[in-house]
Amino acid sequence: MTNSDALPDLSAWVALRGNRPPRALNLLFWMAVLTTMFMFGVGFLTGGVAELRETDPLIIGYVVASAVGLVLSCALWPFLPWSPRTSWAGRTATVFFLLLSLGTMFISNHTTFLLVCVAAMNAVAVFGLAGLLGYAVLLIVFSMTAIVLPGMPLLVGVALATGLTMLALLSGSVYVALSVAARRAEHTRELLDELERAHEELRGHADRVRELTVAEERARMSREMHDSTGHYLTALAMSLSNALRFRTARPEDAWTEVEQARELAREALTDTRRWVRALRPLRLEGRAGTAAMRAMTESFSGGGVRIDFTETGDWPHLPEEAELVCYRTLQEGLTNAMRHSGADRIEVEVTAAPEGVSVTVTDNGAGAGDDALRSGFGLRGLCERVSAAAGSVTIDSPTDGGFRLRVEVPSEPGAAGRPATVAAGGGV
Repeated sequence: MTNSDALPDLSAWVALRGNRPPRALNLLFWMAVLTTMFMFGVGFLTGGVAELRETDPLIIGYVVASAVGLVLSCALWPFLPWSPRTSWAGRTATVFFLLLSLGTMFISNHTTFLLVCVAAMNAVAVFGLAGLLGYAVLLIVFSMTAIVLPGMPLLVGVALATGLTMLALLSGSVYVALSVAARRAEHTRELLDELERAHEELRGHADRVRELTVAEERARMSREMHDSTGHYLTALAMSLSNALRFRTARPEDAWTEVEQARELAREALTDTRRWVRALRPLRLEGRAGTAAMRAMTESFSGGGVRIDFTETGDWPHLPEEAELVCYRTLQEGLTNAMRHSGADRIEVEVTAAPEGVSVTVTDNGAGAGDDALRSGFGLRGLCERVSAAAGSVTIDSPTDGGFRLRVEVPSEPGAAGRPATVAAGGGV
């Protein structure tokens, strides 16, 4: 059981409710009223009326006036304002309520204490700290008057005035604390609402970015497959057309065209399988890390090109985006080398360390010029992926020829990656 389950939520009892008092303050006021009524009822039932007739008429007048003031306070209570932004009528009602609360000190001490707490809080709510200090001064004057006029010792009046003043100041301070807490809670709710809206907007942006990424990837795959599979199918159709044309006059040439068509179909099938294998999520096959990288490399093997795969270090825990960047780097490097470089040897190096992973694909082909690199859709998309993963890209041509693609991604999502760089006449 958590603390939130064990303890009830009492915030609603002390929370400010617009222009109305907190529930706890409302309860405090009516407790004072009901307690006073109970006290008078018990007094009348136990012969208090007879004793009251023998009391000094001045004191009787005080008690009656205080009782009338208490009744008026009850009538005025529902209409009291609790905000500094109130009308003059509301401020006037507060002033009358403060004066009526001072008169209750002629009834009983406990009623005085409770109503002084309520009145001090109302003075702060409507008039601020100046209202609280003014009410404290009135308390001193009325309490001294209530003691000195009946002939009681002055020291008793000083003690009563001091106690009531301290009680009023303490009550006002509590209300100020409640007001500050209420404003902070309201500000916190506003911040949470803004954060929630920002989160929704960010989620929408993320969805749009994901859709754009998928659309770009589909466009790229469509172009690449059109260039590869479309080329094979075009050549295959031409070979079969030639075979059909030569089948009677030149049967040997017709069979040569058929054989060539079969080779083209086999190459197209191999190329298509390579693309499907490269696009298939390797995690669904239970592979990840260097095992997944090696499996992707093997999917590109064949076609008279030698591919050497070298791995170093233990694969760290990478964010999903960074791990996907590693797979796409290998896929892009092998695809470009197989299709465009004319290389007969490709070297793949995967270096893993606790701080991150680097993937390098190097071929011994003809390399790529600056224009080819700048117009390369796949390399531009790869650079965007790497930048999003806080990684770095290096594209260059070794001194002995060929082409090299190197990508580094950090294992920490917040790590700062270097910007994409190009060396030896390359460009992104």
